Amino acid sequence: MTESPMWEQVGASFVHLYYRHFDADRVQLSALYTEASCLSWEGEQFQGKSAIMEKMLNLPFQKIQHSITSQDHQPAPDNCILSMVVGQLKVDEEPVMGFHQLFILKNMNDKWICTNDIFRLALYNFA
Repeated sequence: MTESPMWEQVGASFVHLYYRHFDADRVQLSALYTEASCLSWEGEQFQGKSAIMEKMLNLPFQKIQHSITSQDHQPAPDNCILSMVVGQLKVDEEPVMGFHQLFILKNMNDKWICTNDIFRLALYNFA
């Protein structure tokens, strides 16, 4: 059995760590961003670790559980990694919802950080 490419190993490890922190203790997500990082959350734009963490820590629910359906990782320019995640989440006592999340990861000082993060619920308006 051949070993996965480095970008798949790094991407999968990042995704595992990200959602573990998100579900258990969102404060720990701070270590994954920098002041240059950008987040798009359901169309709202945030830049910098402090703005991103303010958004993450003030989301309107008490508990959340993510379930990853699939994840894809690709090498990207400037030695970055592009990671796309599809899954489901459950917040508080609400019904399960689908979501999509895209990350761009960059190695800075021997640590992989998230430079870009785009999140959308997979909700459709068929009206």
